[in-house]
Amino acid sequence: MPAGAACCLFLAAVLWLRAGAQSFGQTRFVCTSVPVDTDLCASSLPGSGTAEELQSAVLQLRETVLQQKETIMNHKETIRELTTKLGRCESQSLPETGPSESKAAGGASRKQTGSSKNTMGDLSRAPAAETLSQLGQTLQSLKTRLENLEQFSRINSSGQTNHLKDILQTKIDDLEKQVLSRVNSLEEGKLNPKNESEERSKIESTLTSLHQRISDLEKGQKDNRPTDKFQLTFPLRTNYMYAKVKKSLPEMYAFSVCMWIKSNASPGVGTPFSYAVPGQANELVLIEWGNNPMEILINDKVAKLPFVINDGKWHHICITWTTRDGVWEAYQDGTQGGHGENLAPYHPIKPQGVLVLGQEQDTLGGGFDATQAFVGELAHFNIWDRKLSPGEIYHLATCSTKAPAGNVLAWSETTIDVYGGATKWTFEACRQLN
Repeated sequence: MPAGAACCLFLAAVLWLRAGAQSFGQTRFVCTSVPVDTDLCASSLPGSGTAEELQSAVLQLRETVLQQKETIMNHKETIRELTTKLGRCESQSLPETGPSESKAAGGASRKQTGSSKNTMGDLSRAPAAETLSQLGQTLQSLKTRLENLEQFSRINSSGQTNHLKDILQTKIDDLEKQVLSRVNSLEEGKLNPKNESEERSKIESTLTSLHQRISDLEKGQKDNRPTDKFQLTFPLRTNYMYAKVKKSLPEMYAFSVCMWIKSNASPGVGTPFSYAVPGQANELVLIEWGNNPMEILINDKVAKLPFVINDGKWHHICITWTTRDGVWEAYQDGTQGGHGENLAPYHPIKPQGVLVLGQEQDTLGGGFDATQAFVGELAHFNIWDRKLSPGEIYHLATCSTKAPAGNVLAWSETTIDVYGGATKWTFEACRQLN
């Protein structure tokens, strides 16, 4: 091939490379007649520039190609590393439980509506054996601190000992929350049901025993105060932390239920109380679950309540009801906020049931669901077998000396047992009003 033709082909290739990166579809080649003895490489072609410019363009293109190649290699390496890490994460993770059906009005278990209830997040991904070992160590630490507390109480009964006892009590409660959190993570995992049940029973028994011993140490302190000056605390959303009233309710054709309540749990504060009777788990229930408003259930019939209490502050709430026409009223902080009728009309509240604080019952005295558990604090839970007047409710909310106590159930430590880590603390309702 003549040298001039070769040079022409080289220049054409360079021009094609420069134009092809922009728009190959718009590229046009133009043929021009030149004398045979003309040095094409030394001359200029239309739009091509000088030979030096063309050579510089070729070098730039070559440099660009090398840089792009290096970038592609880096990207491939990054993708390979991310794929490896993702594989490791997937192999180490535990399977999560899917959402289960939620409770809703219209059936003993309130599952007929098909709504999805909020499931608790996975609190721990540690292996089961390791988590159980940690639980054992934590419980042993709780016992050691409690023994120290008992020794301090025997050595000295002065105010200094009480101060040390309070410090240790705080530490015990902090550790207890860690234990309960880890137990909750075990319940979310796919463990052997038999082993899981045995371990949970041991832990619940130990926690209940610890609180009983602490209560015994504080007995002298309690003897000096009225039995109604206390509150119940439910720090975690579990299916085993609750309080139980020792006696059942009588048959009632009307009632008033009032209490002090404090919570900032989300979504929904849970179930402050539930009363179940044989054949009807939802005989009388107060519940706020998910993003739904608080509801009162009577014989599984529902009324939505106007309470707004999810702000971490103490609030006084009351619900009154009469079987005649199913008339109900709702009061928050002494003021009526809602009322209605046709709520389970002419259905008396049945006797011989189980009254639980902090959990919703699917079966008589059990069938608890962690997603519907109450998280927060309760105090001065009283029940009357009549409809209180607005004035009486106002006196209760403002801590008046004229405030009546429940004639069916009066708030007292002697009538309530706690289980699974729920605690009793000294509480004076009117302190937060001063």
